[in-house]
Amino acid sequence: MSIIPIYTWNKSILAINKRSKRLSRQPWFQGVLLLVCVALAMLLANLPLTSHYYHSLLETEIQIHFASPNGTVDFMFPRDMTVEKFINDILMVIFFFTVGLEIKREVAHGELSSVKKALLPVIAAFGGVVAPALIYTFINHGTAAASGWGIPTATDIAFAVCILSMLSDKVPVSLKVFLTALAIADDLIAILVVAFFYGGKINLVLLSIALGVILFSLLLRKLGDKHMFPYVFLSVVVWILFYYSGIHATMSGVVMAFIIPARPRYNKAQYFRKRNRYIAKIDAYDGIDEEPFPNGPQRHCLRKLQHIAHGSMDMSYRVEHSLGPWVNFLIMPVFALANAGVQIKDPALFNIFSFDPKLGGAALGIFLGLLAGKPLGITLFSWLAIKFKIADMPKDSGWPLFIAVACLGGIGFTMSIFVDTLSFSEQAPAVMEQLRDAGKIAVLLGSVCAGLFGSLLIELNHSFQKTRK
Repeated sequence: MSIIPIYTWNKSILAINKRSKRLSRQPWFQGVLLLVCVALAMLLANLPLTSHYYHSLLETEIQIHFASPNGTVDFMFPRDMTVEKFINDILMVIFFFTVGLEIKREVAHGELSSVKKALLPVIAAFGGVVAPALIYTFINHGTAAASGWGIPTATDIAFAVCILSMLSDKVPVSLKVFLTALAIADDLIAILVVAFFYGGKINLVLLSIALGVILFSLLLRKLGDKHMFPYVFLSVVVWILFYYSGIHATMSGVVMAFIIPARPRYNKAQYFRKRNRYIAKIDAYDGIDEEPFPNGPQRHCLRKLQHIAHGSMDMSYRVEHSLGPWVNFLIMPVFALANAGVQIKDPALFNIFSFDPKLGGAALGIFLGLLAGKPLGITLFSWLAIKFKIADMPKDSGWPLFIAVACLGGIGFTMSIFVDTLSFSEQAPAVMEQLRDAGKIAVLLGSVCAGLFGSLLIELNHSFQKTRK
């Protein structure tokens, strides 16, 4: 009586699991997931039934209390840690670690691996940082919001790739590669901006110890150590030292990403030699007893083959591949849930064109920086690079389509919201909260408008090209 329903239920679960895995591999899925999390965060922060619990959860303290029975040792770690700070200062370290690994891979083997490949996206990324920063500074110079100039300077690669994948063949591969490389170079510049301009007071003693640990890690790599545990342990030590030294702790993730060994244990010749030897053994052990394949000796050979395959991929790739799903489908959505939930106490928050002589116009600077500054800087610096023959125009593209794709560079989101949380920490608490909330609203609106505007221009360009044919 119950066998058929159970069988049907299991079959349905397997089908759903298969579809969900296929769905998660789609390049647009991460962007859609983040949008859902943003909408959910806004609802949780503003609905009467959930608002109190949402903010209380984020403000809940998380600490580990170390105390000895006689009271000689008594301290808490980490200091002043809440759920929100745990997400922004610990989970985001892992995000920045994977960003560092991605940048490292692109510099070693990808679109930033040669001067010719890297010049245009790097120059364009630099322009895409300078222009919005200048627009923001022009609007907010001398006001309480002046320190937020770094907010509109970053491009969110997840949303940019999401939109490009939805537009399919309307954008040539060369421009897709250009925007991806630009976003990666943009991330590197944003990381440097956070490191140099948004840290706290520097404790030189702890920073010196951290540098010593980093040098020790480099020595380990130089000596050829390829075991993962020492690097994980040293990364945690560097994070703690950065956390207390005044440099933002997320920078420890980037630093250690560049230290992780990028050379595999076995090179190509070693891999084929070892692989062929064990495959020959598997053939030789076939049928030596009545046990079905694989028998005992063959299982040993298969384990060895697995070990050889594992050792033929460098640690940097293995770590990036392992962390990727956790970052894309857990850490970034959790970050969006924790940081996009702006409580709309005053509808004036949506008036992004307002300007106060004392508070400035943080929202206006961010919005114009993302929507106008990013495409302007990317296009202008690219045009100069191509005009003076420093770099080449991406294949199969023209300036109208290039400008449309440059508009997608104004999708800030993750990095922009992250910088927003750091930008106004030196103000009075009430002023800080007001500026941060206005900044988050401006980031969301600016990113949505940049995405829609860029997509519309790409569609118009595609329609125009079709009518010409």
